[in-house]
Order: sequence, then C-alpha cells, then structure tokens
Amino acid sequence: MQDSISNKVILSVSGLRKNFGTTEAVRGISFTISYGEMFGMVGPDGAGKTTTLKAVCGLLTPSEGQINLFGGKVIRSGKSTQRRIGYLSQRFSLYGDLSVDENLDFFARIHGRKDYKKDRTSLLEMTRLADFTTRPAEKLSGGMKQKLALACSLIHKPEILILDEPTTGVDPVSRRDFWMILSQLRQEGLTIIMSTPYLDEAERCDRVALFNKGTILKLDNPVRMKETCGFRVFEISTPVIREADDLIRSKFPFAPQLYGDRLHIIVEPGSKIPEQILHLLTENGIIVLSSGYITPSLENIFIKSTESEHAG
Repeated sequence: MQDSISNKVILSVSGLRKNFGTTEAVRGISFTISYGEMFGMVGPDGAGKTTTLKAVCGLLTPSEGQINLFGGKVIRSGKSTQRRIGYLSQRFSLYGDLSVDENLDFFARIHGRKDYKKDRTSLLEMTRLADFTTRPAEKLSGGMKQKLALACSLIHKPEILILDEPTTGVDPVSRRDFWMILSQLRQEGLTIIMSTPYLDEAERCDRVALFNKGTILKLDNPVRMKETCGFRVFEISTPVIREADDLIRSKFPFAPQLYGDRLHIIVEPGSKIPEQILHLLTENGIIVLSSGYITPSLENIFIKSTESEHAG
C-alpha cells in the first residue's frame, strides 16, 4: 500500500545501457525504487523491460551504467545478493517432472533454507495449491504453473520480488487470483517490481514507468500521471465506428484511438476540435450515441507519448 512505502531506496539504476551486438536494448535509463513499493514497467515486446529486470537480478552485465541493490553494487551471479531476490521469469522455468511439493523443496534448498516447512504450508494455502502437492508441475494448468512459480520464488523469503510479465497468457480467473496474492504480499511490505503488457495491471502499482524502444517515456504515480498529462480525451460512441474513423481521418491531421464502439480523440485543453468533429459526423449522417470528456487512461498517455517521441 502507498502508506507502507519507505523513503529508503532499495534499488537505484543510473544510466543503464545494454547492447546485444549492434542492437541497443536499453538506452541510458535511470530510476529508483523504495522499500515496500510496487513498481510497474509497462511497454510492448522489445521495449527493454526484461533486459532491465535481468540486469537488476545480476543475470546480465550492463554495457554502461550502474545498478545498486540493498545499498551495494549488483555483481553478475553474486549469490549473496541473489538469495535476497525472488525472480519469476517470463517462461515457466520449474521442473515439470517434479511435483508441486518437490519443486518447493528444491528451490528452498538451493537458496540455503532448511526451516521452510511452515512457509511452504502458508504459500500452498495462499496460492490454492494445497490440494495439488503431489501433482507433477507439467500437469498443472497455465495459471497454476504461474502460481507455483510464484511460490517457488518466495519460498526463501526474499526482500524483493521481481516478476517478468507474470500474468501473460493466464486465464482471467487465475489472473485475478494472482493479483489477490500480490495484494497480500504488498500489504505485508514486500517490495515488488513487475513488468506487464497490461495497462490495467499497471494502474495497481504505486509508480509506473512507460517503456518504449529501450527508454522510459514517463515515470510517475498512475493517478498523478493522468492529472498532469496535459491533454484531454473526448470520447464518441457510434454504431458505425469504422465509417466515423475514416471520415475523421480524411478531414483532420490525426487518427482517433479505437476502443470497441468508441473513438477517443486526444485534444489540447480548450480545443474546438470535438465540436467540429461532432458537426462533421452529424452532417454526414453518422449517428452519435453519446459523447463527452473522460479521464485519460494510461493507454491514452502511452500512445500520446509514443506519438510525441516519434514526432520529436
């Protein structure tokens, strides 16, 4: 929760760059994360989120820049640091032929934990896997696999939990369960860093970094990001969305954002464009079911930021 966040910095990233040959995956990003914070990284595939998380974990060596975690510099494969981290990668990385219980036992032991029985019971109950302890991991559903992977990343009681797109490809019910677990961990004060392609998930974080092409476009609290975005969103609902979109594109030098049967028009405060668009649609026989200003979403902000970057 926001109130539980400490002012003490647990992670500091400064001027991070990572190249793979001629490809610059991360291009000089900087940010800090405080103890107890839930920090979200949002962006499309190839935006640099996974590379950043792997560098933070010590799995990749930066080309430039510095990463400090727990007050010390991150060193690749530094075991003392890695034992304080819980990391859940994009791909299911547990042992399919081992049971749920055996996977938990294995990960506890490789992290040097011997007194983990009570925590194992608690994690099994939290993830609703208590009735499946003897089932091989490969026989679990996608959502159950992710919850097992989460339990394995928590069995050694890490100080920081790093999640790389943990709910991608997971069914809606399991996704909801996953977030209930994260909410509980957050209330307990665990620091959580996660990447996600889902902007609705990012809304739940204390702060969000919008990633694109290896850079951070914006970084702030989601509510404050909306309040300070500097533009307004005019929404139009119509049963002939494609015709309305084509007509607007033919008469104005911008493209609306389409959401089902709704069009979003991003305009400057005080702009007369919404009235002009409504007049255009009406005189061309296009039915407008409803229209009006709405609160900008993170998706609106992300799209506008990428357009601004491209224009720049």
